[in-house]
Amino acid sequence: MVKIVIVDDHAMVRSGLRMLLSSNGAIEVAAEAADGDEGIRAALEHRPDVVLMDLNMPQGKDGLTAASELKKLLPDVAILMLSMHDDSAYLFRAIEAGASGYVLKSAPHEELLSAIATVAAGDAYLYPSATKKLMDEFAALAKKGGQDGFEALSDREKEVLTLAAKGYANKEIAEMLFISVKTVETHKSNAMDKLGLKTRPELIQFAMKKGLLQFE
Repeated sequence: MVKIVIVDDHAMVRSGLRMLLSSNGAIEVAAEAADGDEGIRAALEHRPDVVLMDLNMPQGKDGLTAASELKKLLPDVAILMLSMHDDSAYLFRAIEAGASGYVLKSAPHEELLSAIATVAAGDAYLYPSATKKLMDEFAALAKKGGQDGFEALSDREKEVLTLAAKGYANKEIAEMLFISVKTVETHKSNAMDKLGLKTRPELIQFAMKKGLLQFE
């Protein structure tokens, strides 16, 4: 029996997930939570095998932050991130936060059940199109021949590039580094030009290769 905690800020989504999962004889829904803080408390109380964590929760603690904190408290729990975003940036941020899997909310019920079984068994799960996307992006980066020139960047360019690869918006980076949005844009543009990177997927793959996506 796989014990699960559902964390989502929409009551109707939680209800639908509970009905779906409870109808499966191999799954027990131990608790529900409406935000990251509630999810962490529920997980500590019930010690589930899997936490279904909504990525975007505007009220309270978001899924990425909650996942990172929860993995420190319960290293053995498998976190399956639920998201509406078919986007590499969100995918990588979920992985660096400690998620064992990433499933789109638009996925068929069968895929969700398969993902739960996969992460509960200790393996990682990515939705099918994400796997192909990552392979295509990695192949495109590999064609560059491994010449990256990262060490030639200034310290500030490295900081901006790393935060951009982690999915932070220019305004967020500006606030974090106490510089203007225009300065962020300039540093990011200069760094990507020096590295020969033209798209965000290329940036993310480069950052993975350089080990820049460590979650603090």
